[in-house]
Amino acid sequence: MAPLTSNAIRQYVNTNIAVFRSNRLVRIKALKLGNIMKGMKPYLYESSNTFVVQDIVKPLLDAYLFTREERLFGDFIKGLALFVCEKTYRGKGSPAEGIDLEFTKDNVTYLVAIKSGPNWGNSSQIKRMLDDFKRAKKILMGRAGSRRIEFINGCCYGIDNKPNKGDYHKLCGQRFWELISADPELYIRIIEPLGFKARERNSDFLIEYSRIINIFTVEFSDRFCDDGVINWRRLVEFNSKKD
Repeated sequence: MAPLTSNAIRQYVNTNIAVFRSNRLVRIKALKLGNIMKGMKPYLYESSNTFVVQDIVKPLLDAYLFTREERLFGDFIKGLALFVCEKTYRGKGSPAEGIDLEFTKDNVTYLVAIKSGPNWGNSSQIKRMLDDFKRAKKILMGRAGSRRIEFINGCCYGIDNKPNKGDYHKLCGQRFWELISADPELYIRIIEPLGFKARERNSDFLIEYSRIINIFTVEFSDRFCDDGVINWRRLVEFNSKKD
């Protein structure tokens, strides 16, 4: 096993968080009002006496951005986990479908499906992950020799204090990062460079975010308000009327 330095983590974050931030900025610049209104619940807003346009636009924008940024950041944090394991145990991305990482440690070969957090899937998605594990094991058996093969659902954050799921282990947060690095403090150490770069690059996004809110507020008022009053019938028709 090779040691993983804080400087190596910092260099990886510095290089790759820029891609995440750039994609984040590109996405918000390309947004249209119709994008964020697809998931709107007009009956809820009307029944809760929401009459101020920005009180509708801002939560819709926030919810839309959060979902998509979560996916973008999931790709980034998965890449960080692969980097860490490559440095410590010569881990590598697996060619097997549904498997993100494979590495050998203490004569055990680990097949890992990486997720951002613990609440990532329903029963059918978990079954699909188990099927992927089993197929990958058949492929690996020929070259694993006498090594034991273990299946891991690795979650980059969160807690699951019953990791043994029978057919696989679900390792969340500290348990996962320690498995791929042998460092019980790594889950804490990666926060510092992430936080620094987030503050450094956030100003451009906040400027664009504010601009989009202002533009969408005006557009919403023009399309769905009569003399400054929300026309709920027009809004429901836009959101729910069949083509």
